[in-house]
Amino acid sequence: MTTPEITIATPADRDAVVGSLVAAFVKDPVLRHLFPDEETYPRYAAVFFGHLFDKRVRHSSIWTIGGGASVAIWEPPAGSLTGSPEGGFAAHYPADVLARVQGYDDTVHAALPTYPFWYLGVLGTHPDSAGRGWGRAVMRAGLARAAADGLPAILETSKPGNVELYRRAGWQVVGTLSEPVPTWIMQQPPR
Repeated sequence: MTTPEITIATPADRDAVVGSLVAAFVKDPVLRHLFPDEETYPRYAAVFFGHLFDKRVRHSSIWTIGGGASVAIWEPPAGSLTGSPEGGFAAHYPADVLARVQGYDDTVHAALPTYPFWYLGVLGTHPDSAGRGWGRAVMRAGLARAAADGLPAILETSKPGNVELYRRAGWQVVGTLSEPVPTWIMQQPPR
């Protein structure tokens, strides 16, 4: 079976990417901490992933495969991780949800390195396309970009099982958070 081409997302890919990520993260500990209500999860998660897509698509740093079935949303260096997500979410979330999103964002960003790096903010595959190796493929596209810049790559994961998957792909745990959700900060050195 031939692997589909990896492409850089454009604004036209937004709906497919957001739909895949909402489906991929249904049981993710962070997303369920942020949006615990079954009824509102799809809507709130779509706003969340839509915001990340809109913020990063202009950097040409969202790699997709299979028409958006697997997605890696990367944030390039240059301080673009600074700033609050609150402005993009305030109109869409009630105060309690907004507080959880802002609190998690603040906690994670305080734990990230201060030196330049490429940040793998989201890596997800729609459940219908899982097991094909597409997630690893789109991740590698971003890692190649980081390597071309001579910079490390950073990610965080809240799924214990993902830690070993990332280790096998060359990532190393460089920090942990216990609150609000146990989270591992991982780095892949520049190549």
